[in-house]
Amino acid sequence: MNNLLLFATSSPVRQAAMFILLLLTFSSFLVWLLTKILPQTDWKELTLRVRSWWIMATVFLVAVTVNRTLTLLFFALMSFWVLKEYITILDTRRADHRALFWAFLVIPIHYYFISINWYLMFLIFIPVYVFLFLPLRLVLTEKTEGFLSSAAKIQWGLMAFVFGLSHMAYLSIMPRIGGLPSSGQTLLIFLVIVTEMNDVFQYLWGKSLGRHKILPLVSPKKTSEGFWGGIITTSVLSLFLRFLTPFGVFETIFFAFCIAVAGFFGDVVMSAVKRDAGIKDFSNIIPGHGGALDRVDSLCYTAPIFFHLMAYFYY
Repeated sequence: MNNLLLFATSSPVRQAAMFILLLLTFSSFLVWLLTKILPQTDWKELTLRVRSWWIMATVFLVAVTVNRTLTLLFFALMSFWVLKEYITILDTRRADHRALFWAFLVIPIHYYFISINWYLMFLIFIPVYVFLFLPLRLVLTEKTEGFLSSAAKIQWGLMAFVFGLSHMAYLSIMPRIGGLPSSGQTLLIFLVIVTEMNDVFQYLWGKSLGRHKILPLVSPKKTSEGFWGGIITTSVLSLFLRFLTPFGVFETIFFAFCIAVAGFFGDVVMSAVKRDAGIKDFSNIIPGHGGALDRVDSLCYTAPIFFHLMAYFYY
């Protein structure tokens, strides 16, 4: 317990909390300023987004700093909820129900492997064993019409929303790097802040200056100005988060750049999923953001990429 309290009050975490507080305060001020400068523009969605960010940031900081059990439980529940949102939009068959039961049962098993630090099983359980098992379970129903579609959709959901997001959970239990104060938990905070900063700044730059659309048939609001403005702003501001990492200046910019680009890819892929399903948001649980999956879509890409870069270069 003493070690947990020490971490919760450690300097890097306090500084990260202060950085988030300042960033949210600045965002709130910026929204107020935009409403005064450009009153003809509808800023209601942005206002709701910032308000929701205050709540989400508080929940996230509590979940990842109190103790490891709470952190793993938080990410397991996140995986469960976003997989549920994804499954809800699918046109599933009655024959898929038992396979879906097993798909959700995968979540506690997978997170158990993380909790005991079984790295190899973490890497292969869903991509190998679950990949082989779920089609077999579908075959046992003897309903072949729609079989391939169901198997692909369920497995893709598990890969993106359970396996992909669970890299944040595994990152949270990684040890300190050498004699530095940086650990998996501080790197997790760095990853999430940079990912979400990129989402926010791509939205802001696109909303205010966006003219040239990148993928208009997939995500009409994505523009070149928003893309590059978000990446550059995020990369520069990430330097203020170096205290959470073992990185030098150029390393920080490099990793922030990788996170920003990966975040954009994750966002547009999930936009394609929504387009295919004929919906605007996965749900309406978070005012201004849509569903939980709408908020963590970028992390489905940034988490595994950042995790494996860290595993290769530092662990």
